[in-house]
Amino acid sequence: MKMRLFTAALFLMVAVVTTSASDPIAVYAKVDKVVFEPDERAPTTVQVWGVFSIAKENHGNDYLPAARGYLYFRAGDNTALSQREWADLKSVAGTAQIVSFGTRFTSVPRLRAASEPPAKPDPYVVNVGLTKVSGQSQLPQVRSILDLTR
Repeated sequence: MKMRLFTAALFLMVAVVTTSASDPIAVYAKVDKVVFEPDERAPTTVQVWGVFSIAKENHGNDYLPAARGYLYFRAGDNTALSQREWADLKSVAGTAQIVSFGTRFTSVPRLRAASEPPAKPDPYVVNVGLTKVSGQSQLPQVRSILDLTR
């Protein structure tokens, strides 16, 4: 009986540790608009406007509270893949869809105020692509975006 209790307790501890692993996502976003520069055919930089909850650097699962503004990116090492993901961001712009992208382990972008002119773009880091966040309103970073946009 004691062995069963010990095994159950050990299993529970492993499950808790496994489910609390760091969230690798850099950005959760509700995108309002996407501005390609210099043009949509061959952009080298992009402004992504909307509401964002951005990962706190070096803080495991922590995110900053949602805020409005824009992210300013330059194409990363794989320009074609960056451009495809930017097109994906544009495809959800103006919808109620919340998405996630980037990786907190490589580069966390800086949120810019609407009044700030675009300068010194952050590198766009390709991770696992753009992921639609559906049915995850219990996540604090998603809840923060929903609360700000209602």
